[in-house]
Amino acid sequence: MTAVHRDPALASEDGPIFTTEFESIARAVERETEGVQVELIGGRLGVKRVPDGDHGRILNWLLLLLLPLNPELFLHVIGQGLAVGSCRKGRARPDGILAPPDSFAGAGEWASPDAVVMAVEVTSHDSDTNQRDRIEKPLAYAQAGIPIYLLIDREAGKIVVHSQPDEDGYQDLHRYPFGSAVSLPKPVSITFDTESLKDMGD
Repeated sequence: MTAVHRDPALASEDGPIFTTEFESIARAVERETEGVQVELIGGRLGVKRVPDGDHGRILNWLLLLLLPLNPELFLHVIGQGLAVGSCRKGRARPDGILAPPDSFAGAGEWASPDAVVMAVEVTSHDSDTNQRDRIEKPLAYAQAGIPIYLLIDREAGKIVVHSQPDEDGYQDLHRYPFGSAVSLPKPVSITFDTESLKDMGD
C-alpha cells in the first residue's frame, strides 16, 4: 500500500488535515448548522458564528462609505470564501472583501484572492477573536498576497490597517482610534472618517 503524505502545515489539534477534507467538513457543517461557517486558517479549524447586529451595521456602514470613493471596487459582504495562506491551502470567509464588482462570478465556494485588494474583519465577542482576527488571519491574508487587511477592532476601539504583505505577514501596520481619519494605501488610496464608529457598539 502506498503511504499517503499530508502537509504538516495543515496540522490541526486532531492531526493533519487535507484541504479537500476540510472542504467536505465545511459543506457538511454549514449545511446542517444554520448560521455557522467553518474556516481553515494556519492549519487550524475555526468556526465563525452568527454575528451580532452591530457587526452587520459596521459592515453596511463601510460598504456605503467606500462605494462612492472608488466605484470600480465593491465591498462584498456575502460570505465568499477565499483560498489563503501559504500556497493558498487555507480557507477563509472574510467579513468583507474589497474587489471589482464581478470578481467572483462563477468562482465557486473558495475563490482565488488574485482580484482582492482588501480583506476586512470586524472583531466578534467570542474567545477566539484574538487568535483568529489579530494573529492568524493577518498572516494568512498576507501570504495570499492580499494588499491590505483592514481590521475593525471593536474591543480596542481602533481600526488597524495592514499593508505590504509578504510570506512573514504584513510589514506595515497603522492603528487609528475610532473617530480619526483613516488612510488606506495603494491600491485603494483613499482617506475616510470614522466618527460614526463611536456609536456602533463595542
